[in-house]
Amino acid sequence: MPTFAQTDRFRRDFAALSEAQKAAFRAAAAKFVADLASGRCRPGLRVKGVQGAAGVFEMTWADDGRATFEFGSAVREGETHIIWRRVGARDIFTRP
Repeated sequence: MPTFAQTDRFRRDFAALSEAQKAAFRAAAAKFVADLASGRCRPGLRVKGVQGAAGVFEMTWADDGRATFEFGSAVREGETHIIWRRVGARDIFTRP
């Protein structure tokens, strides 16, 4: 099971989401965790690198819902560590 951290900016972004958006993000994040275990991300999440931001990736969780993340140093040996950076609409890419 991967470990997770959140930036302060992610926490502020997440708090600003509606309850429906929070639920949609959580559902997509659960799929993302399952995909990490299998070693393949499902096409619907559209996980890919963020242009111009080395080491930062994005995941789609709704039509206009994106989250950015990076991989951090393992907290538990052998487990992937994800640092959630931003969450919201496409405008998060101004500072991913």
